Amino acid sequence: MMKFVNRTIYLFYYLKNEDFGLIRKFLNYAKKLTGRTKSALLVDMIVCVYKYNISLKDYFYFRFFEIDTNERKKWVGTGFMYEFQLKMNPKNNRKVLEDKIQFLGKYSSYVRRKVLTYRQAFNDKEKLNQIFNNKSGKLVLKGSLGQVGAEVKVIKCDDYNADSLLHFMMQNKFDLIEEYVIQHPMLMQLSDSGLNTIRIFTQLNNGEVDILGARLRITVNSEVDNMAAGNLAAPIDVINGSVSGPGVYSDITKEDVSIHPVSNESIEGFKIPFWSETIELVTKAALSNSSNQSIGWDIAISEYGPELIEGNHNWCKLLWQLPVKKGLKDKLLKYM
Repeated sequence: MMKFVNRTIYLFYYLKNEDFGLIRKFLNYAKKLTGRTKSALLVDMIVCVYKYNISLKDYFYFRFFEIDTNERKKWVGTGFMYEFQLKMNPKNNRKVLEDKIQFLGKYSSYVRRKVLTYRQAFNDKEKLNQIFNNKSGKLVLKGSLGQVGAEVKVIKCDDYNADSLLHFMMQNKFDLIEEYVIQHPMLMQLSDSGLNTIRIFTQLNNGEVDILGARLRITVNSEVDNMAAGNLAAPIDVINGSVSGPGVYSDITKEDVSIHPVSNESIEGFKIPFWSETIELVTKAALSNSSNQSIGWDIAISEYGPELIEGNHNWCKLLWQLPVKKGLKDKLLKYM
């Protein structure tokens, strides 16, 4: 009974926050692909919310409209992921990951780029002028509590001076300045529109670090690399650091790509630079904070090696599962 009540609460949450334009788009696509009526698909979607603890959009992301019951059971949906991450990363312990300023303080030994808070920049114009004078000629402005790429803006240093930058930040509620990371030449060649980061999922397990998977997030004419912004994600072989499959979109109407649509560089087979150093970095970072047991780490790779961008207590089940085209719930159940 309690399970039914909880999933009814989840359903109302989904209905309140859903992008119904996207739902309609996916519904029309599924109708055309399967020949089923919209009514039949909608009923099945609601049943799956209760039966498999997924959201309305998950039904389409995971292509439940064309897979059987046994396959549906394997996928981690929004409701299950919320419950899992609540257990692994209790609310009282998450602040260090939710607040980028706290994060950069806690994990400073894994960060190469210069960073300044708004307050530090306001109180020390010399430090602000120093961060202006960086090799990239760019700065990244962030809201310290922003999620999934929200409240992030890349600016050119030449477009601002110290006073105009502080005014812009105050007007737009940015409270963090970061030096723009110049990515490794190989990643720049793959896509130069934005920083292409590595997402590695770690799970603490009796004092050891289990690597649940790794993905390359690839920008497509975008300053940020989130899938939600229309970008690609591809699976990485954790053993050798090579991309082991095509890039996929979260938009189910788009086909997978093995060649980057803008740069024409190969995605499959791409070798991540400094791979062993990257695994070593996230392993050390994961062990340094045992109060949060399951984290999705975003890592940038420059010509000097890897560095942390951020850690996510609410790491994305889409980025984890869609690139490998299978449900991975069995990997999490053993930790519950």
